[in-house]
Order: sequence, then C-alpha cells, then structure tokens
Amino acid sequence: MLTKIIVHKVGNKINQESLILSGEELRLDDEMKELLEDFFLKAFKSEEQFRFYSDSYLVNNPVYSSVAEVFEDKEKFVWEAENIAKHLYEVTENPRVQNGELFIVYFEGAENADGSKTDSIGIFKMENKTPFLKIFPQNDSFEIEKDYGIGLSKLDKGCLIYNNFKETGFAVSVVDNNKNGDMYYWFEDFLKVRQRDDDYFHTQETLAVYKDFITRQLPQEFEVSKADQADFLNKSINFFKEKEKFDFEEFTSEVLEDKNVIESFSNFKSDYENEMQVAISEDFAINESAVKKQSRGFKSVIKLDKNFHIYVHGDRKKIETGQDEKGKYYRLYFDEEK
Repeated sequence: MLTKIIVHKVGNKINQESLILSGEELRLDDEMKELLEDFFLKAFKSEEQFRFYSDSYLVNNPVYSSVAEVFEDKEKFVWEAENIAKHLYEVTENPRVQNGELFIVYFEGAENADGSKTDSIGIFKMENKTPFLKIFPQNDSFEIEKDYGIGLSKLDKGCLIYNNFKETGFAVSVVDNNKNGDMYYWFEDFLKVRQRDDDYFHTQETLAVYKDFITRQLPQEFEVSKADQADFLNKSINFFKEKEKFDFEEFTSEVLEDKNVIESFSNFKSDYENEMQVAISEDFAINESAVKKQSRGFKSVIKLDKNFHIYVHGDRKKIETGQDEKGKYYRLYFDEEK
C-alpha cells in the first residue's frame, strides 16, 4: 500500500538544467494512490533481482545508505528522498540523458500469515512526455487543446527495494525502458547494483554458459554437425523444463553423455567463472521464469544458404546429412505432414 510519496524534477547537469526539489510529500486521495500504485508496481514482472554494492563499504553506496535510513526511521523519508535526487543529478554525465520527474515512494507490505510484513521503497523516473488532447465546451461548440503529460502505459526507469537481505545489499528489482543511449546511467552510475546470487541467477547463467559452449566451443573441439548442436540445445532446455532441481552430474550425463564433452564443458564453465568473477552453483532449484526467458534464445535453427531454414524441435535420429553429385543435403523423416 502506498503510504508516502514525493516528487522532484531532475534535470541534466551537463546540459545546465536545474534540480528542483520538493519540500514536502504529496497529499493524495485514495483513488490517486491506487492509480499510481498500480502504475508503478505493474512494471516489475520479472523475478530477476539485484542487490546494491560498493567498491569499498556498502554504506558508501548513496542509494543503499538512504533507503536503509528510511527503513529504520520513516520520519527521514523527505530528507533522504532529497539526497537520492541530488545523487541522481550529480551522476548525470551524459548529455543524452533526459530530464524528468523523480518519484520516491514508500509502500507498506501486506501482513503475512506469521504477522510479518515486508515494506519497500520505490524510485521511479519519468522522462518521456506523452501528447494528449483536452476537450472542453466553448459557447455552442467545443475547443481542443494539445498538451503533454506522463503516460501510464510504461514506466521509463524504476527500482523497487525490499526491506530484506539488508546485510548483503537488499533485494532490488530494476527496470530501464528508456536507456537514452546510456545503458550504465541507471543501473551502474545511479543505483550501482549487480544481480543477486539466487536460483534465478544460477538458472540463467548455467543456460547462458551452456548455450555459449554448444554454439562456440563444441565445434572447435569435436566433430559435430549443426543437427548435433540443435539436439544438444533441445535436450538441455527440455531438462530444465522437466526438472525441479539442477544437479550438474545428472545434467551432463543425461544431456552431454560423452565424458570428453563433459570434461570440455566443465573447463569452459570454470574459465567463464574466472573471467566474469562469478560462481555458478552446480546444485540449485530451477527457476521457471529464468528458463522461460532463456529458452527464447534456444531456437534450434539450421540455416542453409539463403534458401532454407530447418527448425529442429525433437528427435535427432530423424535427421540425416549427406552429399551427392548435386551437393550437400539434409534428409528428414516424419510421420505426418501438417
């Protein structure tokens, strides 16, 4: 439930635009609170979560420090919201970043069965103005005027910070639908967040590393056809869709099978972890949302010159390759034509 809200106008410092701060909270009726709450919260559909971090001590992350103070004492809401707006203004170092209204919102969480509740703080920046028409009576007719305002269809930038996991940087959901040619401005420069080490992360990273291995590394080390690669991709995504838990040994033995390929994949995964400075678990609960998102990139397509594409969805044994006097060919076996 939305209980506190304040709005500031944050310009682009590099373009010599102003920072205009509010001195007090907005006073809204219940209908407007409900409208804004629905608009702000509906933007966060993904289960992917982040956490604040700092290159030194966590408390030196300005946004983390401010929201931690508000969670401890809601009387500091106006003061810390001002600090957040000042921080956003100071990190604007790209002239292409648009100015906009910055909403800081406090949400009280619903009470759980055990009596506990998780409050959250939202930070939302609206940059794009939508044209709309105002129609009003004038004498015996009507007049039409064009104006600009904030549309309620899509949130430009936002984050929702949940009051849990404080010691490791809170749990944070983030959206950025208007990058303005600067993909680091919201995530890195302002919030300074990185993905949380949870089941979503491990599911996502395992599938990403595996796909990279199959498409790039496997053909360099082993004699595999495009059909073989398509089969590996299909078997892997089916494994993740059918299982509730991921076990590295079970996965590699069922999907990769060959011990030499398994060893190669293990080495590839280790090299990736060292290069990216991450640790991907080999035993975790599979996150369905992460599987659904990653599976969009697991389309097993064999592209043949500019003439044909073969979409492979299943049994590898029903595809044969060969070559004759006319050239290379694929032979496909099927039971019925649809």
